[in-house]
Amino acid sequence: MAYVAPIHRPNSVRHAVRAHLFPGEDECLVLAKANRLEFWKVDEDSALLSQFDTKVIYGTISIVQRIRPRDADTDMLFIGTDRFQYFTIAWNPELRAFETVNSWFDVGEKHLRDSQSQDKCIADPTGRFMVVLLWEGVLNILRMSPKKSQKQIVHWDDQVRISELFIKSATFLHVETGQPKIAFLYQTRTDIPDAQLVTYKLYSDEKNTQASRFETRDQLDRFEIQDPGAAMLIPVGRGEEDHKRYIIRNAAQARAQLGGVIVVGETRLLYYDDAAKKTVETALAEASIFVAWAEYDVSHYFIADDYGVLWLLEIQLDGGAVVTGMNMQKIGTTSRANALQYMGSGLLFVGSHYGDSQVFRVDTESSWKIELVQELRNISPVLDFTIMDMGNREGEEQATNEYSSGQARIVTGSGVFKDGSLRSVRSGVGLEDVGILAEMENIRSLFPVQSRSSAKTDTLVVSFLLETRIFKFDPTGDIEEVDSFKGMSLTEHTLLAQNISHERLLQVTPTAVCLIDLEGGVALSSWQPEDGGLITSASASDEWVLLSLDGKSLLSLKIQEDLIQTQHNDPGDNDQIACIHIPPQYPGIGVIGFWKSGRVSIVDVKTLQPLHSESLRRKDDNTSIPRDIVLAQVLPPELGGPTLFVAMEDGLVITFNVSPTDFSLSGRKSVVLGMRYARLQLLQRGHGIYNVFSTSEHPSLIYASEGRIIYSAVTADDATCVCPFDTEAFPDSIVVATENTLKLAKLDRERRTHVQTLPMGQTVRRLAYSRNEHVFALGCIKREVINNEEIVTSSIKLVDEVIFDQVGKDFILNNSSETEMVEAVIRAELPDSYGKRVERFIVGTSLPDDTQSSARSRDQVKGRILVFGIDSERNLYQVAQHELKGACRCLGMIGDNIVAGLAKTIVVYRYNEVTSSSARIDRLASYRPSTYPVDIAINENVIAVADLMKSVTLVKFTPYTGDEPPKLQEIARHHHAAWSTTVSHVEESSWLQSDANGNLMILNPNKEGVTEEDKKRMDITSEINLGEMVNRIRKITVDSSENAVVVPKAFLGTVEGGIYLFGLIAPRYLDLLIRFQTNLASTVQCIGGLGFNQYRSFRNEQREGAAPFRFVDGELIERFLDVDEEIQEQICTGLGPDVETMRNLVEELKRLH
Repeated sequence: MAYVAPIHRPNSVRHAVRAHLFPGEDECLVLAKANRLEFWKVDEDSALLSQFDTKVIYGTISIVQRIRPRDADTDMLFIGTDRFQYFTIAWNPELRAFETVNSWFDVGEKHLRDSQSQDKCIADPTGRFMVVLLWEGVLNILRMSPKKSQKQIVHWDDQVRISELFIKSATFLHVETGQPKIAFLYQTRTDIPDAQLVTYKLYSDEKNTQASRFETRDQLDRFEIQDPGAAMLIPVGRGEEDHKRYIIRNAAQARAQLGGVIVVGETRLLYYDDAAKKTVETALAEASIFVAWAEYDVSHYFIADDYGVLWLLEIQLDGGAVVTGMNMQKIGTTSRANALQYMGSGLLFVGSHYGDSQVFRVDTESSWKIELVQELRNISPVLDFTIMDMGNREGEEQATNEYSSGQARIVTGSGVFKDGSLRSVRSGVGLEDVGILAEMENIRSLFPVQSRSSAKTDTLVVSFLLETRIFKFDPTGDIEEVDSFKGMSLTEHTLLAQNISHERLLQVTPTAVCLIDLEGGVALSSWQPEDGGLITSASASDEWVLLSLDGKSLLSLKIQEDLIQTQHNDPGDNDQIACIHIPPQYPGIGVIGFWKSGRVSIVDVKTLQPLHSESLRRKDDNTSIPRDIVLAQVLPPELGGPTLFVAMEDGLVITFNVSPTDFSLSGRKSVVLGMRYARLQLLQRGHGIYNVFSTSEHPSLIYASEGRIIYSAVTADDATCVCPFDTEAFPDSIVVATENTLKLAKLDRERRTHVQTLPMGQTVRRLAYSRNEHVFALGCIKREVINNEEIVTSSIKLVDEVIFDQVGKDFILNNSSETEMVEAVIRAELPDSYGKRVERFIVGTSLPDDTQSSARSRDQVKGRILVFGIDSERNLYQVAQHELKGACRCLGMIGDNIVAGLAKTIVVYRYNEVTSSSARIDRLASYRPSTYPVDIAINENVIAVADLMKSVTLVKFTPYTGDEPPKLQEIARHHHAAWSTTVSHVEESSWLQSDANGNLMILNPNKEGVTEEDKKRMDITSEINLGEMVNRIRKITVDSSENAVVVPKAFLGTVEGGIYLFGLIAPRYLDLLIRFQTNLASTVQCIGGLGFNQYRSFRNEQREGAAPFRFVDGELIERFLDVDEEIQEQICTGLGPDVETMRNLVEELKRLH
């Protein structure tokens, strides 16, 4: 029933490790992003990070750690998922692939209490012992096998109870005895902050066979840390071998030496040498909250704090080994770091969940200053987003159509605090404007020409309905329009202009064909139709010109010293010629499209006799008329022959595989690229391979990737025709004509996600989009540290949709005594005091009462509803405010009434604007949900309330009916518990809900129930676990065709930075896709040996499913295109449709996003 696929894959970096995985190569960087492992290495040429591999895992990655087998030269990776599945992988040099070495499942999951801190995995300095912290008060001990024959085997030694429940940090210490020693930094009580440090031996015997019991008598050291905010331990190595450690018998004279541990607090640093039992403490000049660290060497460490400041911690040494003090200095500003890794050669990687991940070059020789050299885009967390369809800006509904994936612009509020930003996300082939050449209308065709014998183009021929204009480009980039050029006819429409061999230029106009000498600028030969006929279309190679006369006759001219007519052919049955084409790689043939019969023919240009013909008509569809044709080598020659593309009148593009020997046609496919016919333009890619640019109301680029032909939307709004234009000043460019502009642009070679960033420097918590005002309204939260005090303020900002920059003045939400937080922002059209509908932004806020205890503050908060207008200078002004006794968490509209989700209450308000600057907001009706509303969705007069703990309730609003006052009445409820995050209407009585466990559920009232109570019960009709928590769901309305496999219904934004497309599967395809997914899940495996069904099955505290239920995962479906044909045949066994049909089906699904 339901379908979900990623548009923008999550790119939040939660974990990063540096590991030596490949023999004979340097260490690489391994990043964990949701369910993907990415492998990066330092490129030798650019000295920057480059990605060289990605592995998908059937699980959300929660742990990544490197370990090293005994006497091995390379590392292994230990991976853990949020479902407590663990495995190790290692590189197999013979297979040249990663292979799974070990795998486990933690059986303690069912009865142990989850750790209150993040899952942790630490390895000792040798890489042979590990401790995994998953459960409160439980330690999992693992070790590499000591046997050489089993050196890659990891043994799960023991699961030990410990008394330290809330562990802030843990690390192994550097020891010389061979007995691993571990240190815990923990908090004794959850309600009162404190910090205690304790150390244990991991094993109780010298042979490391019996795990320690971690009881009080097993403690080696234990003492309180004076800084209760301490939350980080850094193990310190013992340094160079020549720095020997001297044991002093008199403990009073012993001094702290390298080999201990640093406790990093908010206000002080403590170094503890566990061997000498000595401490060295240093107070910090400036307090901060430290979150990540990376080692440069044994005496220098990079440390990142919560405010995006990067510090250098230096251990001050006496004699190279004795620790005398520590020093911290600021060296720069970064994104708020989740992971730091020093890659060597002065490169420091900063992995972030709150902003872009970054690579810095560190001046390690003198000042330790950092320079940003590379950014890895990250839009997590997506706190809110809105959809802006570039092809449809009219009306209230966020409508799009099935062809406009490249025109759909998703604008997200991303990042946290200083890394907060507004991101514009578009998926497609990027078209970046270089400059506007001229403002002109009604351009019919564009042709690039070389005015002299050179490899570069320097002249642009622009053809209009009644004239032709010429633009000259010099090597410096200067552009000049000329009145004449090489004797070309400029007083009529040019059908074709191209260079041919021997420094000649061919021009075809409706009245003549002219062969021009470029050096002398004179016509060498010309040909004109007899009896006043007109040339309607033309195509040419170096040897032949193929013409259509009056659309009725086909003519070929031989290009020698003169233009010599060789053949003339009239189509039979009074047919007409719609389009013609001579392929650049096969100049001996021509491709003809016929108007009346709706067929396409490949002819010999010498004889004009057809070699092969193919009907394009579907049954009796007389609108299927070919309007443009190209034949070119799009796939690499080793993967396939040339492809014929036929653009039809109704927006279809039909393709055929063409035999390079006899030019026979096979493998017909059809793709919808628009509502009207497309114009096709070849763009040379190199090595004899071409791309095809399709211009219709939604331009597309057709190219080869991963062994198949890809159709991808281009991020251009209104291109009417294009041509390649490779000049000295503007290499590898194209010229694009729109309805009123001629411009120069750069085109990407293939599709990618385009992210445009507007840094805000504060959290963009909520946003709304106004089509009429062409602005986004942002609800922002700013955090500043002033005089060691954290100050938080909220404001409303406006951002222009075109220039993508801030306009107007900020409206600060300033309450004199309390901090007011923005909670909701929506856009609405409301009647003003004259009854005219005007644009308004409605804002909901909360005012926490700091005087109340934290346990009661949620019930005691206050809030406001604010209504804003926009003046002529694009500044916000307040129209109305309404004070509330509870926080306003969410807002919506039913007609002209405002629906507000308050603390424990849903309220409908009537809005009445008295003057242009004042209005009344009156309460009409209210409803009390189970606990706390976190989101609402509205369809007509039905409100879906997403409850914090009790799933979804449907409430119906009834306005005044006679003497009956307005009321809110519960009409349906989902009775299962779920920690809801957001809800959206899908269609009719279906609703899409997400929860904090990453589950997606489609809920429907049981209309077939026997009793009234049964009919009010909402049932789950589809469910899947996305593996990421969804923050926002936005409904879209799509005008799809009757034959659509999936109809898009919504976009989803997640905490990890993923954007997903949600749709409903057409009933006739539902059974096929579910069986197809089942076959794929059992055939297509991933590293780790984890199962797809378990990964995508529903899971929360109450129950766990066996597999996704009536939900299809588009990411898995699209992997069908990546497997060998033999495996594809195996997957399709028993489905019914053949491999080619399923391949076309998957490609159609992939084009949705």
